[in-house]
Amino acid sequence: MTIAPGKLSDPIVGAFVSAVNAHDKAAFVALMAPGATMSDDGTDRDVDDWVDREIFSSNGHMSVRSETDGGRALVVDYRNDTWGEMRTAWRFTVEDGLITRFETGQA
Repeated sequence: MTIAPGKLSDPIVGAFVSAVNAHDKAAFVALMAPGATMSDDGTDRDVDDWVDREIFSSNGHMSVRSETDGGRALVVDYRNDTWGEMRTAWRFTVEDGLITRFETGQA
């Protein structure tokens, strides 16, 4: 069973999941703090390049399996047209209502 984005404990993280699943890049960008950073499997990446490649141009989709840390740590079945589906872990840092960093990698 998955957790709907609107049921996640952290509303900003829920909005992130909703934006990814709706392929709504404008909503996604609005959630990110200026200078936000991210890492993929422990390696820092350029946020704009990674998001374009791994989410928006490849039809990314998140099915949340579980949450911890007040909704800021997720286990997700993530799929896109490039890699197919895989179990991933996501961790978010949220400050003043914006995401300042997210980290993802295989779970």
